[in-house]
Amino acid sequence: EHQAIAGFDNPGKSLFTTVRELVENSLDACESLHYLPLPDGEEDGKGRTWELPRVHVTIEEMDAKALDKIRGMEGMDQRTGSGIVDRGLFDRSYSAAAEAAREAKELVEKVKQEKEEKEKAQAALVKEETQPTDKPTDKPAEAAPAATPSSKRPAASEAISTTKKKGKRGGHSGSTEGYYRVVCRDNGIGMESEDVPELLGRVLSGSKYGVRQTRGKFGLGAKMALIWSKKSTGEPIRVRTARSSRPETHEEARAAARRLGKKPSRARRDVRSRAPRASRCVLDIDVRRNEPRVLEHEVTDSKGDWVGTELAVTVSGNWTTYKARTLQYFQQLAIITPYAELILEYRNLTDPKRDVTARFERRSDQMPPQAREVRHHPSSVNNLLVQQLLERSSAPTFLKFLSQDLSSIAPPLARRLVAELGTGFEEDAPPASFRDKQILRLTRVLRSVDLFKAPDGKCLSPLGEYNLRLGIEKVVAPDLVATAREKPGSYEGHPFIVEAGVSLGGKDAKEGLTIVRFANRIPLLFEGGADVVTRVASKKINWSIYKMDHRRDRIGVFVSIVSTKVPFKGTGKEYIGDDITQIQVSVKRALQACCQQLRGRIMKRNMARDIRQRRSRLVKYVPDVSRSLFSILEGMRKREEEEGETPKVQPTPVSNTVVVENRICRQIPADALRTMKREMLKKVQEETLSAKNFAECLLRLVEEQGGVEA
Repeated sequence: EHQAIAGFDNPGKSLFTTVRELVENSLDACESLHYLPLPDGEEDGKGRTWELPRVHVTIEEMDAKALDKIRGMEGMDQRTGSGIVDRGLFDRSYSAAAEAAREAKELVEKVKQEKEEKEKAQAALVKEETQPTDKPTDKPAEAAPAATPSSKRPAASEAISTTKKKGKRGGHSGSTEGYYRVVCRDNGIGMESEDVPELLGRVLSGSKYGVRQTRGKFGLGAKMALIWSKKSTGEPIRVRTARSSRPETHEEARAAARRLGKKPSRARRDVRSRAPRASRCVLDIDVRRNEPRVLEHEVTDSKGDWVGTELAVTVSGNWTTYKARTLQYFQQLAIITPYAELILEYRNLTDPKRDVTARFERRSDQMPPQAREVRHHPSSVNNLLVQQLLERSSAPTFLKFLSQDLSSIAPPLARRLVAELGTGFEEDAPPASFRDKQILRLTRVLRSVDLFKAPDGKCLSPLGEYNLRLGIEKVVAPDLVATAREKPGSYEGHPFIVEAGVSLGGKDAKEGLTIVRFANRIPLLFEGGADVVTRVASKKINWSIYKMDHRRDRIGVFVSIVSTKVPFKGTGKEYIGDDITQIQVSVKRALQACCQQLRGRIMKRNMARDIRQRRSRLVKYVPDVSRSLFSILEGMRKREEEEGETPKVQPTPVSNTVVVENRICRQIPADALRTMKREMLKKVQEETLSAKNFAECLLRLVEEQGGVEA
């Protein structure tokens, strides 16, 4: 009933949502450990002893016949799913008498047409035998007999087949469903064989509402794809996984700390090694009982060094309508996960020319740190959460509960809270002894106190400016790019961090603002007009201050928001509203920091462009100026020859100051100017000075001012 909320409201989006959920599930598995060492400390050919994430998605489109073959329903009618013994069940206008009359009419038409064709063939043969071949005849050839109405009109069966051929098109139209087998393979941590049915076949409450940064929106992951597969095609999910983990050694912990520039962790994490066993499972889900139904489950020896998970589901959908969205999703995912290798393959079993392959190589070898789980902040609790925390608490007293199960509450502050709560709240009371009215009062007090410290953003796992820049450069290839990260903030007790990037130019970039949004390192593709990033970028940023035109320049805006609870809006959770002031201010500051970086670089670029243009104009007029100067000297020389004596230089107004670009460069005495003039006239007379020499001298002067680009 609520499939539209989860993203399964039409065939195209259903296929897209299936792919997205499987990919995000695989990325979570790959990042479940901070790093994935190669088996037995091997190297990957580039000197790395750890393995980076790799996700390979294959989408195979099949027709109803191929799906029936998988189901074991070969020979059945594709539309009705039966052998069609009684056609009247499926066609209200069908009757046996009418069908017999139609078949008899088709048979008569067919016999009549065959007879006419036979007579025409015999007439043509007789004509060919009687016509002379030794000399041409002057008589015009007889016109071919006019076709009879029956010969013009095809038989009924042919008309039906022709209509079907005309109506049939390659692939599926915009509103037609198809059938697809989606396979997602990763090199993540894998799953234990006995845990596969419970992990994939039982729908639990979403983990997104905890206090840890996680991908996804509803917390169901691959279970959503399993439910849609059962509903649309009835096919179970097929799983192949291999996992082998061992405790991290102290040497490995120190090596990882050196590589990340951090102190070694005390906790000994599980790391990967060669998996001796692999499991294969085919399972279904009992939706009413919310239980897994295992159809096949076997454990075999692992072949090769592969460790990870491969999920295969068969769903109905439409590739044509959401092809662009799927490719856009992978492109944006490559920006936000530049450390992962992503491969998407679409195969059409009936028309191989429509196959599509998109491969995004990794650009970075630095994975962001793993998000840590922290205690709930008092400002973020509600009545239901407080009740659950009190029931599950292992603290012996209410005072210990406040200081141990909630963050930002020290024992002295906890005593002040107990005193404020008053009667009914004793320090040594068991946490599970409180009832509804007490829980309501406690919740109000916790949400109203203003002395709690802000939640710490260290529990979050942002991508990082370095990785964000590499992701943008890899996919967009811009001319200029700048990145920035805002300091951690909080709203209603939930920490968040905003990272932003602004780019100029790039391949396939369009004029105006191109806004790309991410939430907890997943792309948001829909309902972008109401998103806080779109509204801040289009209304809150004065782009002209930063020497950019947001209508004509090709500007890319990339904003990533990570939080323990992303404040999604709408039923589909596709955008973040602008009603939370703290997030809006952080997004604006991050974008302004990026624009400020670009402003200096744009000004330098514009200044260099102006200098190039000025030099280019100077070089353009050098030939004309050199010819003019030479003609002046040549005229002076001719006047000297006519007068028979060297012209006297007037002592008046000779400037002895050389000015270049409004700057006084040097002072030249008047006598020196007169001497220079006599020498130049002498060189002109001796023909050792020409217009070409002037041009070379002017070009040399222009080059001394900074050079001219080739």
